[in-house]
Amino acid sequence: MDFPKRFSNLPDYAFPRLRKLLDVHAPGGEPIAMTIGEPRHAFPPWIADILAENLAGFGRYPDNDGSPGVREAQAAWLNRRYGVTVDPETQIMVLNGTREGLYNACMALCPEQKNGQQPVVLTPNPFYQVYAVAALSVGAEPVYLPATAETGDLPDFHAVDPAILDRTAIAYICSPANPQGAVASEAYWEALIALAEKHDFRIFADECYSEIYRDAPPPGALQVAQRMGADPERVVIFHSLSKRSNLPGLRSGFCAGGPESIARIRQLRAYSGAPLPMPLQAVAERVWSDETHVEENRALYQAKYKIADEIFADVPGYKGPEAGFFLWLPVDDAEEATLKLWRETGVRVLPGAYLAREVDGVTPGHDRIRVAMVAEQEEMRRGLQTLRETLYD
Repeated sequence: MDFPKRFSNLPDYAFPRLRKLLDVHAPGGEPIAMTIGEPRHAFPPWIADILAENLAGFGRYPDNDGSPGVREAQAAWLNRRYGVTVDPETQIMVLNGTREGLYNACMALCPEQKNGQQPVVLTPNPFYQVYAVAALSVGAEPVYLPATAETGDLPDFHAVDPAILDRTAIAYICSPANPQGAVASEAYWEALIALAEKHDFRIFADECYSEIYRDAPPPGALQVAQRMGADPERVVIFHSLSKRSNLPGLRSGFCAGGPESIARIRQLRAYSGAPLPMPLQAVAERVWSDETHVEENRALYQAKYKIADEIFADVPGYKGPEAGFFLWLPVDDAEEATLKLWRETGVRVLPGAYLAREVDGVTPGHDRIRVAMVAEQEEMRRGLQTLRETLYD
């Protein structure tokens, strides 16, 4: 029996790969998990009441497009947060978490050819792995772009060969970036949008970490695109409650963009998507409308930034994240460092190369470890201090 070859070169997903590396060894101390970006701060306590009030909704098939209430709440949040105006009827698609949206948007919007050739999908390197699988699924060529110091630890799209840009259908970009924590400035967005207008490709802006930041709120892609007067179909943005509200299990996300883009995503999702159950949509409507818990959550992460800065202040190459909740720490060999930490201390981190692809013999992140600052403050402090003493002292 034949199987598709387009996925034959996929490495194991990062976390099964990590288990193969570590789980054959006993931990050297009480385990401290600092691998997966699963928020562990408390979510709003009133959520249980809203869920209980709406339990009857489990007896109905959910609305595939999302209830009017949740779409209106998401549109209102975009307006409060970015000053962006979108029509909740035609420009927002409710998602069961953003991973399915980042995948299905590529399925719905990537053409079979671009300028008569195989289309290209540009993606950061390292990156959220769904970007690459989405590109392969539509028969596009994924092109991996390393982060550069010149562009603030973000991909330099302007360094791409113009012939590649002319074949480009979609460019994925994550800001704040996972794993580096870098933030795309307004100038960065302006330059990227202008490049997309020149070469006629779409930008998929993964902004799921937008509400966790040190000082100033990161600018948004749609915010800049609307101010520039760019083609309304040029940018699709993706947001989620997972990080913003500590609700990764709720699976409430959305994408927003031009009416034609959203119509095409909506049409495909009617066949292939898994709608969010109505009681969870009722919860999401309330959560998207509340900022108090978001401000409290952000303050907790801002305190964690200070702890990390104190612990790693004199470590050569250390750079605290601008936003998000990952540290991207320099090491000589990421797998060796990860294994050493686990076997000697029980601290569990992720080798940076597990989030990247090799290009021209180099895998970005081979000399980095990703450390998730999601644990409660004292557990996180203990884990970071142990990491410091084991790898740097």
